Amino acid sequence: MTLASSSTRIGETACAEYVVHRTYDGEIDWFILREGQYERLTIDAAGIQRSEAFPGLWLDAAAMIEGRLADVLTVLQRGLASDEHASFLKALAAAKLPS
Repeated sequence: MTLASSSTRIGETACAEYVVHRTYDGEIDWFILREGQYERLTIDAAGIQRSEAFPGLWLDAAAMIEGRLADVLTVLQRGLASDEHASFLKALAAAKLPS
């Protein structure tokens, strides 16, 4: 399956975001669904990709590719400790599930 075909298949399920680890060239792509089309999630100045669908889910893709798992975990923990993640958890707790 190619990246383009996976994007089409994933789009059929309306998945808000997805991550692809391209092992053949050692890259990680993170896509977000915007207006019916998938776009690459931007990387901030620190080299971190930050989920928009799950605030606080942060990835240091370079560290992941290079096998620096302690750095990957440190970035993830910072994201989970962020104010945006705390707000997200409060919103989830306040949301009522359909009966």
